[in-house]
Amino acid sequence: MNKQQPSFLLVDGMALLFRAFYATAVTGQFMINSKGIPTNGIYGFIKHLFTAVSTFKPSHAAVCWDMGSKTFRTELFPDYKGNRGEAPVELIPQFDLVKEVVASFDIPNIGLEGFEADDCIGTIANQVKNHANVSILTGDQDILQLLDEKISVILLKKGYGNYLVHTPQTFFEEKGITPRQMIDLKALMGDPSDNYPGVKGIGEKTALKLLKEYNHVEDIVANLDSLSKSHKTKIEQDLEMLRLSRLLAEIKCDVPVSCSLGEAGLKIERDKALNKLMELELRGARNLLPLEEAVIS
Repeated sequence: MNKQQPSFLLVDGMALLFRAFYATAVTGQFMINSKGIPTNGIYGFIKHLFTAVSTFKPSHAAVCWDMGSKTFRTELFPDYKGNRGEAPVELIPQFDLVKEVVASFDIPNIGLEGFEADDCIGTIANQVKNHANVSILTGDQDILQLLDEKISVILLKKGYGNYLVHTPQTFFEEKGITPRQMIDLKALMGDPSDNYPGVKGIGEKTALKLLKEYNHVEDIVANLDSLSKSHKTKIEQDLEMLRLSRLLAEIKCDVPVSCSLGEAGLKIERDKALNKLMELELRGARNLLPLEEAVIS
């Protein structure tokens, strides 16, 4: 591989922030500063971000965010993610502040109303993959559908610095299907965390078996007469929901956002970053910033 090829880390901001928040919220450690603002999520977010930067040493980075709960998916299916409660009151002020922190690192914040962070990640990953090796940092397995020869996914595991790195090869070894077929897998079995049902009565095992045989939802539908009576009946009864679920499951890679390599070069001004962290009264602020000279000046 050409050593000069830049490496671009795309970060799922909400995944890091929520993970960091809940890791400490369970014990009530909200790290409230003198202004009464909780900072536990921000603190953990920064640790997750720079642990990944130190581990994977990207030359470029950007952070993508959800911009509210209303998206084209909720228009298609009003119950989409309808099972999720309101954000905890201690987390709400941290949404805007964490973006200010990211901006103080001169890392682009990217988000677009009407779309999810995943759609922004998919779009930018596909824009830059011809110029850089792309890694996506997230805790969310949905992103695995984006895997290809130039895009890998770094899944956060428990604690800091524990990762499962997926490539198309490792994904195929684990599931026996291609990354793109994950969209069809979710269409068939539904997704309880996103609150859409797929086909009632079809679980992962059956869905994988059907996809290995027929490749795609529409190929399964075209071959209904070849299926067992039970599978045929289930799919026929839920055909509309199957197709709708596939639309909900697919990450859009053509939304109107962009981020060039020029905008995303990873170079942090220590003083500027430190001032922001001190303003929020983050303890051990100096130790939160990376030591690598490659990314900090």
